[in-house]
Amino acid sequence: MRGAGRGREFTGHGPRANTARRGGPAHPPHRAAERLAAILREEDAAMLLTYDANGGYGHRDHLKVHEVGHRAAELAKTPRVLEATIPRDAVERLLRLAQLLRIPLRHDPAELTSRFSPRSALTHRYDVRRYARQKQAALAAHHSQVNGTGRMNPVMRRVIRLPAPLFGLLLGREWYIDASPSRPAQR
Repeated sequence: MRGAGRGREFTGHGPRANTARRGGPAHPPHRAAERLAAILREEDAAMLLTYDANGGYGHRDHLKVHEVGHRAAELAKTPRVLEATIPRDAVERLLRLAQLLRIPLRHDPAELTSRFSPRSALTHRYDVRRYARQKQAALAAHHSQVNGTGRMNPVMRRVIRLPAPLFGLLLGREWYIDASPSRPAQR
């Protein structure tokens, strides 16, 4: 998260987080939420973006970001909380496409029931195809996801090399769930 106009950044990943993991978290969730809430109050933030309750594909860091984000928004009384996600049926189509293209991908289809979000929970959809190059560059900057040995690494390596129009066609939409405190839960 960046503070408006000041270049302030709150991050739960990167070199500091990696060294902290060896001995446990650098900041327990309640402390991280308090730190983030202080930034939200200082910046008079009208909205916070976080991950959905499933942490997208279920990564433990994403699950913590969801937890910390919601607690921080509550503490700071941030009026709007949007959760980034992808509809499960879109992920299923992308997985089938990866199989057809013979992209090696280790996944358990049964896991999809606890990953991402059902389309019925989505409240916002944005067309971001015109930002395909920037989004592709941002994904390429995730060195551990591109150069690592995880299940999605082979896919990520191919995705960041796609021509921008094709990348935009595949990943040119973003979806969110409005999880604002004043909005009734849809789950």
